Amino acid sequence: MTFAAPPRGATSPHRAHIRHTNRTNHPRCRNTHPYACHFDHTGRPGVSPAPAPRYDAGGRWTVPGRARPTAQAGGPNPRSRRASVPAGTLYRGREGMWSWVAHRVTGVLIFFFLFVHVLDTALVRVSPEDYDKVVATYKTPIVALLEYGLVAAILFHALNGLRVIAVDFWSKGPRYQKQMLWSVVGLWLVLMLGAIYPVLGHAARELLGS
Repeated sequence: MTFAAPPRGATSPHRAHIRHTNRTNHPRCRNTHPYACHFDHTGRPGVSPAPAPRYDAGGRWTVPGRARPTAQAGGPNPRSRRASVPAGTLYRGREGMWSWVAHRVTGVLIFFFLFVHVLDTALVRVSPEDYDKVVATYKTPIVALLEYGLVAAILFHALNGLRVIAVDFWSKGPRYQKQMLWSVVGLWLVLMLGAIYPVLGHAARELLGS
């Protein structure tokens, strides 16, 4: 049994699934990317061609009829989560981040205190009278409050520095860093309560006139 060859010019049934090669000249491919044609241009009966991807109004490469992925109802939206993070900062507001903020702020305050202390000590050689005037201002109640704040900065910076050393060099430090932070805060509060009378006692006597 033999099969007759198809007439000249007719399309072979075995070549019905061949896609066109000149994609950019096809009438349904002119608005699509020249290297991303997804049409079946053979006109197979009973088979609808796939929709052609194209650029939408926002300039995004999309396929018509295909829904874009969206967040489930009631579920977390990753875009809204990223939008809640303040732009231009690395701090997320957790305990470890706030401890770093306090550590840096207290370090800057201690630096300025040392800078001022070096300047007023240098007045001894320049003008002893001016040095006595500067030292006299340290006995005022306002300066006493500033000294109490200085003690608070030094204590927290020192205690939190020990916690940072433990986190860096102790193998279990990162696991217990939150517990160590609250221990530092508790010890700092106890020490600050004990420093009220030694630091603010003179200021209280000045204000009460005793």
